[in-house]
Amino acid sequence: MHVRCPDRLPEELYRQVLELLAELSPVVQALPPTAALVELKGALRYHGTDARRLGEVLRVRTLSRLGVDVRVGIGPSITIAATASGQIDAPGGVLAVAPDQVADWLGPLPVEALHGIGPRQAAVLRDYGIHCVGLLAALPAETVQRLLGGRAGRQAADRARGIDPRPVIPRTLPAAATVRRAFDRHVLDGADARAALLDLVVRLGLLLRRRGQVARALTLTLKFAGGTSWEKTRRLPEPSAHDDDLRALAYQLMDAAGLQRGRLTALALRGDDLVDADQAAEQISLDGAREARLVAEAAIDRVRDKFGPGVIGPATVFRRAS
Repeated sequence: MHVRCPDRLPEELYRQVLELLAELSPVVQALPPTAALVELKGALRYHGTDARRLGEVLRVRTLSRLGVDVRVGIGPSITIAATASGQIDAPGGVLAVAPDQVADWLGPLPVEALHGIGPRQAAVLRDYGIHCVGLLAALPAETVQRLLGGRAGRQAADRARGIDPRPVIPRTLPAAATVRRAFDRHVLDGADARAALLDLVVRLGLLLRRRGQVARALTLTLKFAGGTSWEKTRRLPEPSAHDDDLRALAYQLMDAAGLQRGRLTALALRGDDLVDADQAAEQISLDGAREARLVAEAAIDRVRDKFGPGVIGPATVFRRAS
């Protein structure tokens, strides 16, 4: 089962969709930012129903519990399921392709509809008159390899025939976490921009600690008036979810942007290459001041859990006193 959520779905809602998927099957692979794979073999026996019925149950649950409609593709392989979900018109629906229907169903589809075929590959194939999946499947694999390259050609030839041995690899948490801030007006003041960035650092750190994850890298995205944007990624010296570590790297990223009089409209801070906190080694610190800040951070997190995330935080992120 391949599930597509609406574009730009908030991350918290996406995580809740993943939790609903886990109610259907224990084998769920998150495909951030808005998709997921589900292995149904064992789930069908457990629930005593067919795959299409499970897809319909999922759609009803996401709509009734979360207000989110999803597109559900079901097939004998990842390629077929993902291609099927891509053929469903928004906002949602269920399309199941049985194993004995694969060839007849794939054949008439435009070549760019096949999951894994990008725009450039589709353009190359169309230049040679290969405009549908059926024609691609009829070509010898060696010919497709000459057109698209070795590995890409082999994959395209196999997937056009419905061959895709990849398993669903369980991964219940997305590999990245993003927090955003949009401004009501254009921001020119560097101090205001840095205060907004600090707010994102605090929110991201809290999100990671609640998940029990740490980030190995940060990505800062700046959006400017006129629609232009700037993005840069740097790795942390050590995986961390602590505000001190995230803030230091986030400020370095902001400095690297070299802002002068740029009119900012939005900021986004993303924690990349996330791993579970218990999988990351932690150096013993001899810095008493840092240890005190970490103790204070844990206490502040408990206050936020009890009274809300906005009840306490760095003074800089709050409105300046008049």
